Amino acid sequence: MLVGGIALLLLVGCVSRLPAIGAGLILHPPKRDVVVGPPPGCENVTFRGEGVVLKGWKCKAVGERRGTLIYLHGFADNRASGAGVFGRFRRRGFDVVAYDSRAHGDSGGSAVTYGYFEKKDLRRVIDTLEPGPVVLLGSSLGAAVALQLAADDPRVSAVVAAETFSDLQTVVKERAPLFFTEDAIAESIGIAEKEGKFEMDEVSPELAAKRIKVPVLLIHGEDDSATPPGHSRRVFAQLGEARKLILVPGAGHNESMGGDVWKDVEGWIDTSLGGP
Repeated sequence: MLVGGIALLLLVGCVSRLPAIGAGLILHPPKRDVVVGPPPGCENVTFRGEGVVLKGWKCKAVGERRGTLIYLHGFADNRASGAGVFGRFRRRGFDVVAYDSRAHGDSGGSAVTYGYFEKKDLRRVIDTLEPGPVVLLGSSLGAAVALQLAADDPRVSAVVAAETFSDLQTVVKERAPLFFTEDAIAESIGIAEKEGKFEMDEVSPELAAKRIKVPVLLIHGEDDSATPPGHSRRVFAQLGEARKLILVPGAGHNESMGGDVWKDVEGWIDTSLGGP
């Protein structure tokens, strides 16, 4: 009886802590330190975000400058994941900027808010750029941030968004462990909003898409089980005429950007900016 009583108390204790655990999973991604130096043609830079210090790289265009491309990484990742982007787009005439999002990599901040504060950070980064077209290229979390800023910042000329989520409420519920009840999920969201000082209902690339006036290329893996392709389809449905959706057969999450897809990305950017 004593052993059974202790086990029951432990179970009740674990269940009662589920909302706090869930909020922690939402707000605090595992950090991946940047263990490599800047790519060729790039230098270390520091940006002042919305109340946080952001660490990044800035790379100079090769040849005649056409504008700036900003690479935005995904959840629990860092700027080094864009290693293949820097040389590719520098050679195509773009300055390239990449930085660790708040609460990621070497940047400051204790909580991720999926675009609520991140879009304000991105706006401050754009404030530091030389004049000219700005292209946002984001993956997963970075894609969602790019779409949310593009809705309201006229300096953005085009967006490439791979594996975005449509709205934060939906993806949180989809990714919640099976043993989380609806009540536990709701409590987790409430705690996360209070601790992160943001409103989850306002984090919605799908709603932002209705206000986007610039060309948007969406890319998604058909076999993405973490963020199913339906998310990109819902965003696509809200965009204007200057839109394209590429579904990549056999690709899971963080696997859609590769191979011939890069040719589509380059062609889309060239067309969006009026030629190479």
